[in-house]
Amino acid sequence: MTNILRLDASIKPAGSISRRLTDRVLARLTAAQPAATVTSRDLATGLPVIDAAWIGAIFTPAEARSLEQAAIVAVSDTLIAELKAADVLVIGLPIYNFGAPASLKTWFDHVARKGDTFAYTEAGPQGLLTGKRAIIALSSDGTRLGSEVDFASGYVRHMLGFMGITDVEFVAADAMVFGPEAALAKAEGEIDALAA
Repeated sequence: MTNILRLDASIKPAGSISRRLTDRVLARLTAAQPAATVTSRDLATGLPVIDAAWIGAIFTPAEARSLEQAAIVAVSDTLIAELKAADVLVIGLPIYNFGAPASLKTWFDHVARKGDTFAYTEAGPQGLLTGKRAIIALSSDGTRLGSEVDFASGYVRHMLGFMGITDVEFVAADAMVFGPEAALAKAEGEIDALAA
């Protein structure tokens, strides 16, 4: 059975293009694999940002953590468990001010943990989450995917690769201010062409 993890980061509760695209990606995947399970996480509803208390909790041995520290670590542990259980990630990536939404950055901060999702070796960092697939549904008003001002897609690809997820595909409704209908039709065509 395929486990799918859906992450949405758009701050728009309605009318979000990235959410519309992730809906379509999921429909394609689940039509081909009706037994697939889907775990959805709306990052825009908020995750606690990492801070000094988070660092202190993470680096305190589990048996020595206070109740407050255990609660802090539990958030990160839950997100990592969802990620580890997933065979396929479907990530909605709206571009805000040329970059990824802060909520998605916060999610990466929680799940990129030494010993859990990556390890340091003599050859450098090694991702521990190999064998997974990621489909990124990108949307933007003025930024083109892969352009010199697209600081979102490269970041997301890098962070996934850092954790061992190198099978990464983008579908993009990008630069929509220059032709929204054409951009959306292009993205929907890319989704319809995805291997399910």
